[in-house]
Amino acid sequence: MTVAGVVAEYNPFHPGHAFHLGETRRALGECVVVAVMSGNFVQRGECAVFDKWTRARAALEGGADLVLELPTVWAASSAETFARGAVELLAATGVVTHLSFGSECGAAQGLGRLARCLDSPAYRTALRRFLDQGLPFAACRQRAAEEVAGTAAAELLSRPNNNLGVEYLRALNALQSGIEPVTVRRAGAGHDGGAHPQYPSASFLREQILSGALAAENPAGLRCGERAALAVLRAMDEGGFAALPDCGEGLSHRLYRAVRQGRTLEEVYGLAKTKRYAHARIRRALLWGALGLREAHRPAHPPYLRVLGANEGGRALLREMKGRAALPVFTKPAHGRGEPLLELEARCTDFYQLCRREPGRCGLEWTTNPVML
Repeated sequence: MTVAGVVAEYNPFHPGHAFHLGETRRALGECVVVAVMSGNFVQRGECAVFDKWTRARAALEGGADLVLELPTVWAASSAETFARGAVELLAATGVVTHLSFGSECGAAQGLGRLARCLDSPAYRTALRRFLDQGLPFAACRQRAAEEVAGTAAAELLSRPNNNLGVEYLRALNALQSGIEPVTVRRAGAGHDGGAHPQYPSASFLREQILSGALAAENPAGLRCGERAALAVLRAMDEGGFAALPDCGEGLSHRLYRAVRQGRTLEEVYGLAKTKRYAHARIRRALLWGALGLREAHRPAHPPYLRVLGANEGGRALLREMKGRAALPVFTKPAHGRGEPLLELEARCTDFYQLCRREPGRCGLEWTTNPVML
């Protein structure tokens, strides 16, 4: 049986995502689709506009068969860490045969060559040389790749979906996985693009939802929970900031000072930002701080597979996973009681409830069953 794994935020699920799932099935034939999806917080260091169960339902209605959760400690992380956590979860199912992802170039072979380049000693040497010059990581990465692989190959890294695809391939290589990669050329508006008659970008849809231009039931945004976030951040000492991921090279001190001066999150972001520190890196670090997470809370590898939703095909796949999965599969809220990472996830979900337009109650992590269609 062919089982296609996809990695997504579905923030929110839109026609471009349905196009990707449809093209995956067209390329692979009859298959079951497993989506590893970010929970209530996403890679840009923000809340998902809708909660994870609402987005899981949308994914199932849009073409996925089984939705598994990517825990916050991987979901709200750098592209490399995000990809590694998601790919490890797909591999741990024991049933996924292919990994399908969107890209601007639509060519898995070229991205595969670039992935091998980024894992080479020559690339690591070049990257360190550029980092020592105090340049932003993304610029250093681009220059190092150009030096080792050439301009044409390095140019692929300038596009966000290509970049993430390369990280998926690097994760597959690191795992020595037999999962076969497949890429679908992205259609419609680009990443963080705007309106499009068929395939508007997710960022455009989020803006429409949060502004009220598109009707939606109780969406979420970090701005709604801003005072709660700032209260936690202002109570942190410098050691707390130093314990956050990717906060070396003086960033922890800069964040501490910015939090003491800024009156809003946007002010804090602006005060902390320099050419060296990307805006997304700052947002993720401050989100971790607000959630009470530290780098030590992220295990070396995911400890479980958490089901957010399934249809009939997904439930059949779950039965097969019982004898093949490398990790315990949690299909009910009570299954995760006592698991440290899921206890942390519950705390994150409680904070998320404060970030909704109308604040919600605590405890949903332990009372909400997976979506079953």
